[in-house]
Amino acid sequence: MKIAMLLAAATLAAASSADAATVKVKVTVENLAPANSISFAPLRFGFHNGSFDSFDNGSVAGAPIISVAEGGSGADWFPAFAAAEPNAVLGSVAGALLPGATASSMTFRVDTSVNRYFTFGSMVIPSNDYFIGNDDPLEYRIFDMAGNLLIGEILQTSDEIWDAGSEAFDPANAAFLVGGTNDLRTPQGGVVSFDFLELAGFNGLETAGGYTFDSQLTAGLPIYRISFTSSVVPEPASWAMMLIGFGAVGAAVRRRQRTAVLA
Repeated sequence: MKIAMLLAAATLAAASSADAATVKVKVTVENLAPANSISFAPLRFGFHNGSFDSFDNGSVAGAPIISVAEGGSGADWFPAFAAAEPNAVLGSVAGALLPGATASSMTFRVDTSVNRYFTFGSMVIPSNDYFIGNDDPLEYRIFDMAGNLLIGEILQTSDEIWDAGSEAFDPANAAFLVGGTNDLRTPQGGVVSFDFLELAGFNGLETAGGYTFDSQLTAGLPIYRISFTSSVVPEPASWAMMLIGFGAVGAAVRRRQRTAVLA
């Protein structure tokens, strides 16, 4: 009976760790587009408190989202994110992600009492300034304060491809095309808006991925999935309780064994 009680105490200590706010989380991305269709530059993302707003539908694109949309680099996006939210957890998932490919990030530690929201951006390639991302920083609340995963995946469709409106369509200057020069650009002077139809203008051109581009995109077609796996990191006090509990169980077992031998 005593051993059973000690085991119960140890189990209770382990269960109490579920109240911890820190989690280990990994981000996985999948390119769901048809074969020979669009690829994606590395995904740039952040777990944050909901303050950083990288762009807005119908507004002129700023430097942060332009760095994602035109070059896929996040060169201005990450510094702007960090300046707005110094405690945000920022990362990338490597690309280019070809049609049908999957990639995962390293594991991040996220304090979900602070950073419960997820913001992302990735350049659609080939293009001059197309991308996917969320214009509302509060759109994706991934965790509750206790670290429970609220959203297991984010699915993007062709209708959710953005045109940054910052660079004019020009295959000679587009990223990810053989012979293209992404360093050159013609300012467009537009605003951020949804558009995937213009991508068909690259049909028949050779990509840096070694295939001839064929958009094949239709309204509502799934093109990209972001998924999350997470586990709660027990607080130090919980670990201590667990160790004490299991140590007590071990001591009790040893005492019973000695008693049995003496008998």
